Amino acid sequence: MRKAIIATGLALSATVAVAAQKPVSDAPRDLSAAQGRQIMMDKLDVTALRPGPSSDPNAPNHANYDEAKANPHPELPPVLTTFDGRKVTTPDMWWKVRRPEIAETYAREVYGRVPDTVPSVTWRVRATDTEEMGWPRTRVRARQLVGHVDNSAYPAIDVNIRMTVVTPADAKGPVPLLIMFGRDEFPAPSQPSRAEYERIDAAMKALLVRQDPSLAKVFDDHQALALASQPPVGWPDPNEISRPDVLIKAGWGYALLDTASVQADNGEGLTRGIIGLTNHGRTREPDQWGALRAWAWGASRALDYLQTDPTVDSDHVGIEGVSRWGKAALVTMAFDRRFAMGLIGSSGKGGTTPLRRNFGEAVANLGTGEYYWFAGNFLKYNATAGPGAKTITDLPVDSNDLIALCAPRLVFVSYGIPEKGDAKWLDHRGSWMATLAASPAWELFGHHGPMPGADYRTTPMPPVNHGLTDHRLAWRQHDGGHTDAPNIKPFTEWASKMIGFSPE
Repeated sequence: MRKAIIATGLALSATVAVAAQKPVSDAPRDLSAAQGRQIMMDKLDVTALRPGPSSDPNAPNHANYDEAKANPHPELPPVLTTFDGRKVTTPDMWWKVRRPEIAETYAREVYGRVPDTVPSVTWRVRATDTEEMGWPRTRVRARQLVGHVDNSAYPAIDVNIRMTVVTPADAKGPVPLLIMFGRDEFPAPSQPSRAEYERIDAAMKALLVRQDPSLAKVFDDHQALALASQPPVGWPDPNEISRPDVLIKAGWGYALLDTASVQADNGEGLTRGIIGLTNHGRTREPDQWGALRAWAWGASRALDYLQTDPTVDSDHVGIEGVSRWGKAALVTMAFDRRFAMGLIGSSGKGGTTPLRRNFGEAVANLGTGEYYWFAGNFLKYNATAGPGAKTITDLPVDSNDLIALCAPRLVFVSYGIPEKGDAKWLDHRGSWMATLAASPAWELFGHHGPMPGADYRTTPMPPVNHGLTDHRLAWRQHDGGHTDAPNIKPFTEWASKMIGFSPE
């Protein structure tokens, strides 16, 4: 008995010792969006936030749509003046002084920093398909990929980035490519032949009869019944051309990157996704990244893969997005200089529209609603009480500076019209003003903005469908709604001309 007790004790000691050597992974913390925001407010020493205005013009707290009241702070921060008042006169001063201080401010105060400890990504191809797109039909090669983020340090969270890459199958060489935020779907999955469908149908019936022999009479009585059959031919409507169709027809490739596979588009997800993985399921610190920066990080990891793909001209990869994804596309361009071009669609506040401007969507809407898009520090600029409270004028940068971080690369700013659903809320004129105010960054490199010499304070917006696409910073307002689809053809024509691409 004594020997048995000693043996049992030794075994327990060994088990405890082995358990002590294994890393313990606690489950991610579960918080509502309101709880997460309150925790961040406590960290910032902020006790109250300003409520955002309503988009309903008939609501008592409706947003301002009166241009006479839109500019309480009429001057935007000049892009070529440093924080200590020095004028930037050379590209070298831009790269070494001005650009770094703008980027650092945006990283710390607005979009958040990417942690140094963010894990590596390993890409694998899940499926490959040769398909046909558009009209006339064009053969394409489509690959569906998964980028697994190393989670060995915190196995409780598993992040797998989903992306589909599509390039013309008969291209004579590498092609430019546009990464678009969206679901990673195959464009037109190839179908089995009629004979192959008949084999599938016969195999399915045989399996069912083996399981239930009485079904043999059912199938014999209904010989026209097909459990698997070739679908009817569906010819595409030549009048309904999608964005991917336009890109393929222009000889380009495209990639669809699923942002939800990188980071959820909600406040509850901040302790999960790539943000939660790097924080081991804990809440963020005030200067850490929000969802917009996380999606931009995902796009950069997609570019890592594309630089290894021989069908892609990795020197001419662009990024595209509309609305919240338009904000993310601009953030991607601003922080990753490898992206050669960007199509920034209807991005509003937090994108190309000035934060200082009082028109439509306000900083208060971002702070009370979509605070998780941003660094925790951004809440300070919507605070009304507490020692940590600031106003938006305490932020020394604005959207013209964010656009300027993309200089001298190719940037195409896109909007629709309110009558078709691209709401006034997005402040089209404010975006036009910021684009003009960003132009000096391009002029520093010998290029021009969309309208050389224009004063952003007074120059009216150009007519709808009148694209200002003669320079490396372009602007076009189309006559559609909350989409950039009507601008995809002008964009590809403009970008192809700028990079000297002409498909064979």
